[in-house]
Amino acid sequence: MQAFYADHFVLSLPQGHRFPMQKYAMLRERLIAQMPSIEMQQALPVGADELHLVHTTDYIDAVLKGTLSAAQQREIGFPWSPGMAERACRSVGGTVLAARAALKGGSIAANLAGGTHHAHPDRGSGFCVFNDVAVAARLMQREHAVHHPNSPRRTLQVAVIDLDVHQGDGTARIFADDKSVFTLSVHGAKNFPVRKQTSDCDIGLPDGCQDDAYLQALEQGLAQLEQRFEPELVFYLAGADPHECDRLGRLAVSDDGMQARDRRVFDWAFQRRVPLVMTMAGGYGHDIESTLRVQMNTYRIALQYWQRYKP
Repeated sequence: MQAFYADHFVLSLPQGHRFPMQKYAMLRERLIAQMPSIEMQQALPVGADELHLVHTTDYIDAVLKGTLSAAQQREIGFPWSPGMAERACRSVGGTVLAARAALKGGSIAANLAGGTHHAHPDRGSGFCVFNDVAVAARLMQREHAVHHPNSPRRTLQVAVIDLDVHQGDGTARIFADDKSVFTLSVHGAKNFPVRKQTSDCDIGLPDGCQDDAYLQALEQGLAQLEQRFEPELVFYLAGADPHECDRLGRLAVSDDGMQARDRRVFDWAFQRRVPLVMTMAGGYGHDIESTLRVQMNTYRIALQYWQRYKP
């Protein structure tokens, strides 16, 4: 199983900043120690050409050239620096490489970061600079156009299963009029962002939602996906922030519930032999160890499925 990382490229954050930048390197180190069969590769950055599949020229230039306004930087949540721009491009690059690996192997591949679903075409938001899943989806559609003799070229059908606790508003907006991409978001109804966008299937959950209700909502979402769409590639945003110990999540899903969630998504994809790309999305535990525990469990389950279904 291949996984891509970019934790060598970090941005300098002010003392007390609430984004847990250190979790990426810690996750990679633990995976290397405990799951050596996962093949780690450093993510390469995408360039402006790839970013243009989703983002506007003005916004790309502002990030890459360092001309973001103070207001734009506040909305993103990160101060601009060359490291911030480099990390953003490599975070997208990790998801692109994972998508290529998943399609080539017909199984699963992962980005140890990614899931930056609050990034819109013309702006970043909520710790998200560029929308890695949207760029990777559009790029895979360009690289894997489906051809059939005596019929027109057909677009690769892509599903986004977004289980970060915050609605994937940027992703929903980007694909709002795109029938080749199905967006499913299961999220906290009262959580960020205040102004939600419209996904193909949105399921908002009340604060304090526990395992049974959460897993029932996931079943409802997957049933909608099943009825309305036939994906050929799945992007899974495996956010750790629905967990009961997350300080920004406001839900109360246990360790067992999070693992049941992951198994259900992998079951759904692998029963249909649909390649799956996993990104880690959010995770902001009061104790960083709780976030890492959730993420390690997700990788442990993913590796089990990869070993079972690998070609």
